[in-house]
Amino acid sequence: MRIARFDAGGSEGWGFVCGEQVCPVTDGTDLMDALGDREALAGLREAATPEHSLSDVRLLAPVPNPPQFLGIGLNYRLHAEETGAAIPESPISFPFFNSSIINPGDAIRLPPFTDQVDWEVELAVVIGKEACCVSEEDAVDHIAGYTIVNDVSARDIQISEGQWSRAKSFDTFKPMGPWIVTADELGAAGDLDVKLWVNGEIKQDGETSDLIFNVPQLVSRMSQHLTLGVGAVISTGTPSGVGMARKPPEYLRAGDEVTLEIEGIGRLSNPVEGTCC
Repeated sequence: MRIARFDAGGSEGWGFVCGEQVCPVTDGTDLMDALGDREALAGLREAATPEHSLSDVRLLAPVPNPPQFLGIGLNYRLHAEETGAAIPESPISFPFFNSSIINPGDAIRLPPFTDQVDWEVELAVVIGKEACCVSEEDAVDHIAGYTIVNDVSARDIQISEGQWSRAKSFDTFKPMGPWIVTADELGAAGDLDVKLWVNGEIKQDGETSDLIFNVPQLVSRMSQHLTLGVGAVISTGTPSGVGMARKPPEYLRAGDEVTLEIEGIGRLSNPVEGTCC
């Protein structure tokens, strides 16, 4: 199932994407409450009927205000190697600010104080059932599904500060979408193609089999230290091909178009605009 948040003629709603149609649910709260209950989700899906053409709605970030929004750094072997970093012995985790989340199609706006804004395509896990001290074996039972996040990053600030949250959380730095694909379709997401293009030129072309810490491991380990609430998002890291590792380095500029694609989920595209303030 594909679960979407959307705007239809100025009215926001939740529903299911049914082919090229959107099937709204009467109350989006019911849908979010059912994220961790696949039987309840199936019932809502069966009761929903097509009401809008997908081409007639504006898709919105599927999780606009997660209770926790976590990033994982250096979690693909080839990406760690391209940066010259050692392979992490445990997940490198840090929080993102919810205020950085934007919708599919919204503009990534470049701050005036950096000229090293980079791209990162990432598989993002959406928690459907509260997770506290869960095992790796039970982790997938706590996953509602998956979406795509562009972990846009100001590299100079990231490097100079030594902590990563602020440099990755400026306004508009977290495009998310296009929807949530439920875990019954993708399981533990262990072998998915992960790609990113800038202006039609492919920059990242990896697969989740290169993850150092896979999805069940991440959910389990994060849940040992904090209770992951319903709707929590874990962005699992990026494959090789980031701009800062290229020779010479490449960074986003006004007028660029960034497109991300993850197998089994879909595509997320955002334009890049000039300075935000």
